[in-house]
Amino acid sequence: MERRPASVGRNPHELYYLRIQRSRDMMERGKIEELCQDSKRRLRVCVATCNRADYSKLAPIMFGLKSHAEEFELEVVVLGSHLIDDYGNTFRMIEQDDFDIGSKLHTIVRGEDEAAMVESVGLALVKLPDVLQRLCPDVLVVHGDRFDALALATAAALMNIRILHVEGGEVSGTIDDSIRHAISKLAHYHACCTRSSEQHLIAMCEDHSRILLAGCPSYDKLLSAHYRDDYMDIIRSWLGDKVQEHDYIVALQHPVTTDIQNSIKIYGLMLDALLSFNKRTLILFPNIDAGSKEMVRVMRKKGIEQHPNFRAVKHVPFEQFIQLVSHAGCMIGNSSCGVREAGAFGTPVINLGTRQTGRETGENVLHVRDADTQNKVYHALELQFGKRYPCSKIYGDGNAVPRILKFLRAIDLDEPLQKTFCFPPVKDSFSQDIDHILETQSALAVDLGGTNLRVAIVCMQGKIVKKYTEPNPKTYEDRIQLILKICAAAMRDSVRLNCRILGVGVSTGGRVNPQEGVVLHSTQLIQEWSSVDLRTPLSDALHLPVWIDNDGNCAALAEKKFGHGKGVENFVAVITGTGIGGGIIHHNELIHGNNFCAAELGHIMVSLDGPECTCGSRGCIEAYASGMALQREAKRLNDEDLLKAEGMNMKILEPITAAHLITAARQGNTKAEAVLNTASTALGVGIVNILHMVNPSLVILSGVLASYYQAPVQSVISQRALFSAQCIKVVSSDLEEPALLGAASMVLDYATRRTY
Repeated sequence: MERRPASVGRNPHELYYLRIQRSRDMMERGKIEELCQDSKRRLRVCVATCNRADYSKLAPIMFGLKSHAEEFELEVVVLGSHLIDDYGNTFRMIEQDDFDIGSKLHTIVRGEDEAAMVESVGLALVKLPDVLQRLCPDVLVVHGDRFDALALATAAALMNIRILHVEGGEVSGTIDDSIRHAISKLAHYHACCTRSSEQHLIAMCEDHSRILLAGCPSYDKLLSAHYRDDYMDIIRSWLGDKVQEHDYIVALQHPVTTDIQNSIKIYGLMLDALLSFNKRTLILFPNIDAGSKEMVRVMRKKGIEQHPNFRAVKHVPFEQFIQLVSHAGCMIGNSSCGVREAGAFGTPVINLGTRQTGRETGENVLHVRDADTQNKVYHALELQFGKRYPCSKIYGDGNAVPRILKFLRAIDLDEPLQKTFCFPPVKDSFSQDIDHILETQSALAVDLGGTNLRVAIVCMQGKIVKKYTEPNPKTYEDRIQLILKICAAAMRDSVRLNCRILGVGVSTGGRVNPQEGVVLHSTQLIQEWSSVDLRTPLSDALHLPVWIDNDGNCAALAEKKFGHGKGVENFVAVITGTGIGGGIIHHNELIHGNNFCAAELGHIMVSLDGPECTCGSRGCIEAYASGMALQREAKRLNDEDLLKAEGMNMKILEPITAAHLITAARQGNTKAEAVLNTASTALGVGIVNILHMVNPSLVILSGVLASYYQAPVQSVISQRALFSAQCIKVVSSDLEEPALLGAASMVLDYATRRTY
């Protein structure tokens, strides 16, 4: 019997479904063949960029992927403000870099307010599924903390696409933190920039094996492109032929979405200060966040775009922006570029407001968090403009991209897609949490006194882990050598004690320039200690950042971090020891003064013809109330055989000190009582003068005489101060080592960021 073809006698519907089935079978066979060749298959990586800022970080990765086309298949998705004319149509620079853009998604809902940001996220979530389904990437690379990136991560996570998050784990102090951490929780892999951000991700229970400490990808480009012969041509193309290197300003300020009105106010104050400062300025338009429209309106109202000193631009290519920032006299605003990239060049930066609070920064950044007056911003410009700082590589060493490519090669597409979180074990009272990590972060504190040189390892909680004491040498050379010797021993011990040393803080007598790390003028007790650059030899030998201030200011910082001043916005700390000193905290800032002579409290004059002071003047508080002054009076009374009380044998064999005077007074010696009453009154009157000048809410007495002076000084305030100041409380410090703790607080608070 002759066999018929299978199709003979079948109706059209059956034939249609038969063809469909055969097509499916062929597709399945193709997939099997593809799996057999999996070892040769390229990893399909989709890089999504939303704006000019994230492209500067993602472009080096994209170039790296493109240069290894045999291993990676690159897809590029562009969305967000890249496609908006008001923000420079920056997608064109991606095309100029010779990248094929696979998809352009218009996702921005105009309005530049909070509602528009939410609507933009929603619009992106509507459009992204079709694109991601068509591209079908193995890995989606997203960057940072923008609302557009949150939409990308959300869509990819729900579509079971692996996510690599670049620059997660960082802290900047605004809503960006919440968005950034949300993306990190959605992401499967992390390429972070600093050791601290790596620790933050681990603390967020991310799998350590999926975290790469890569460094910032933009550093790969900026470190290699920094030195160009044509940099002045680039600068003059933007700012004119007459501009000189280090004699212009780059300004870039963005809105803070959690405090829009205040950020607009700060923007206006910045523009007013720049107008008054009268330097050539390149100002970039703000980003597309809520509040940007109002900021542009403020700029135009002040005529910035027409002003001869200003050049207002929407976008500068990253390679040219590097040259502009690296050779600027100063950068001002709140852009992350100021606290990140500018540090690599040592460019002075003024960070305004709270947008970058918590960012790790180099020494080049001066924070003006409470930028509430034009004068404050102008003063910051005076302090920073034209300076050069040591180059900082906190955020990278120029090798981020090779590390990221190696990390991508190691991704196993066969491993389960579901994320696992590494929760710390919880045992009764031994939790391995972030507090334990913080306790191991420590500082080397150095206290240079008239008699002794002391060094201590101080942990984050203010506990002195170990202390070293030696007599203070009489010469500069011997003193420096001893400091280095003790610090080196302390650093060796810190390893055994599980303490990570963040830096060195130095407390010393005399007048100090903390910005330059120089002792300007010393006290008479420390010889060969004037015009001394203390920071350079210590930093060079120990390879650590070094902070320096005088002992009075350090006492105030100790109280602010660990003592009665914690959480107090305005207070005065007064040291009552061998001399009289102190520090003033005003609006949470330590006051140094124009020539670093502020808060020389011991040299407030309370009498026109009083006893001679060590400073050469007469009638200073220190000449009445210091330990030296009381010792002088005790010796005088003893020489006149008046340092005794009824029924008391005062045949004193040891050297006479202030303690003998206090003992005699407590046992009824009227002469000793009179001396101490005069001393207490002088100190009290001096403090009343301070209250009338800076109006603090608290006075803290520290030092060996603090407990004795507390009640008399409080009494003088209640009798002699203005009525509104009589209620100010005087307390005695509970800190045993204020100088060491204050020196340590400079490191623990400012090792990665400066605030004064």
